Amino acid sequence: MQAIVLRALGGPEVLRLETVDDPVAGPGEVLVRLHAAALNHRDVWIRKGQYAGIQLPVILGSDGAGEIVAVGDGVDESFVGWRVVIDPGFDWGDDPRVQGRNYRILGLPDDGTYAQFVRVPVSNIHAMPTGLSFEEAAAIPLAGLTAYRAVTTRGAVQAGETVLVTGIGGGVAVFALQMARYAGGRVFVSSSSETKIARAIELGAEGGVDYREPDWPAKLRELTEGGPDVIITSAGGAAFDQCLDAARPGGRVVVYGATHGPVPDLQLRRVFWKQLSILGSTMGTDDEFADMLKWFSTGAVAPVVDRVFPLAEAGAAQEAMESHAQFGKIVLSIP
Repeated sequence: MQAIVLRALGGPEVLRLETVDDPVAGPGEVLVRLHAAALNHRDVWIRKGQYAGIQLPVILGSDGAGEIVAVGDGVDESFVGWRVVIDPGFDWGDDPRVQGRNYRILGLPDDGTYAQFVRVPVSNIHAMPTGLSFEEAAAIPLAGLTAYRAVTTRGAVQAGETVLVTGIGGGVAVFALQMARYAGGRVFVSSSSETKIARAIELGAEGGVDYREPDWPAKLRELTEGGPDVIITSAGGAAFDQCLDAARPGGRVVVYGATHGPVPDLQLRRVFWKQLSILGSTMGTDDEFADMLKWFSTGAVAPVVDRVFPLAEAGAAQEAMESHAQFGKIVLSIP
């Protein structure tokens, strides 16, 4: 099969298309002929060596959609021919509050979806939501699951609450905007791009702020009449303390990443005096993945695909993602 195999850490040029052996479905597994795979920042961090537990060589990619073409021992043959989307989280464990020690994400250490074929446990495949293309379905898994848990399980967004989604444009943020809206929230966004804020308003946001402006927390408090009840963020860096400044007293701040690195100056007085709850969130359980897909099946949430690159141009696709110019997901089309 054709695949992008990461054999050395470095720049986008290390992502080269190769011919490798087709994977074979083992017991309890299925073989999926992939038609599309989506990018995540995780892929870039692995390529650069900025991720724990890197083992090379590996085929990157956590998100994929395609058709089941073979099954392993113990799997019903009737699965062959299914159009499926893959749940990229393996072995969450028994505690829905937190992933277990054996939890891992497709694309490291298991070979992932930057390839024509991938083998995954049968428990990790789900029927594609109706009405979606392979490219749209591939855009859902990692970002959709991350947003769903952040908005519902951890953020517990309720109807009538005000929500801030920071860094609008990234895949998780775009899904979080739509999901918070579907949960009944009044959603505001932040971005350094007026164009992205305008796109977010088209998707249902009520307004936005430019996080480059030093007084953006005050402006947001004015827009939201006291600050957001819930903040969904992956910013990290100096922006995290600004989120605490912006939050409504008694509010909840859900953190699913740290794109801008460590927080240099955290004002703890904001946490205790404002009675804030800071909630960590990452990925989600198998049940959450199944529940999340139902929102796409009803049309309540829709994938937003920014650009589609051919598989052979995975390096260029990652460069485009690193530019932070996209609104929605960047997807690879697999021949």
